[in-house]
Amino acid sequence: MEFKDRLKAARRHAKLNQGELATKAGITQTSISDLERGKSKATAHVVKIADACGVNAKWLSDEIGPMLAPGSTSGSGESNVSPAAQPTKSFRYPVVSWVAAGAWAEAVEPYPAGISDTYEFSEYDSKGPAFWLTVKGDSMTAPAGQSITEGTLILVDTEAEAAPGKLVVAKLPDSNEATFKKLVNDGGKLYLKPLNPSWRIEPFTEDCRIVGVVVQALQKFY
Repeated sequence: MEFKDRLKAARRHAKLNQGELATKAGITQTSISDLERGKSKATAHVVKIADACGVNAKWLSDEIGPMLAPGSTSGSGESNVSPAAQPTKSFRYPVVSWVAAGAWAEAVEPYPAGISDTYEFSEYDSKGPAFWLTVKGDSMTAPAGQSITEGTLILVDTEAEAAPGKLVVAKLPDSNEATFKKLVNDGGKLYLKPLNPSWRIEPFTEDCRIVGVVVQALQKFY
């Protein structure tokens, strides 16, 4: 189904007309109407609409997973909401580019909301602007323990604390180059360490800066 069809199905499941849904979601009825007619292709309020309808936000946005969120009841019952549990918040972040794990390679600065056509959800509430990047290369693929394989989506929070032991995206300030490594402290000096022992450790010099801290990894199989 297209987004407009999923939205109609969600609204009917919740037994709401367009005006009632708009009121519950905190947006205008015109916005709902435009979305259901396909005049608007996407909305930044998809999570609010999904919550108002009692459906899965990922399903509503991208048709991922089941229509009904965990704990939701069927539209055929007396209620379309479940009072048993507090719903988990979901946040939507853009997928803006990729960062190479293993060598300095082109990466992007944090982009404002709306710059990307692709988004992924996370339960993580970022401290600052955040975005997803796709890992390329195998320098963060470890034979044991913590390992980030090629193709993994990593969520980068630009204002999370970059302390030693954290996975970070670091960048040279005079170029558009970045790398994904673990920040470590050895003898009072900082280094960018790959999780793959076959790759060399790079010193974190005054020419480097932290773009953001990797707070979540999402591996896809399709």
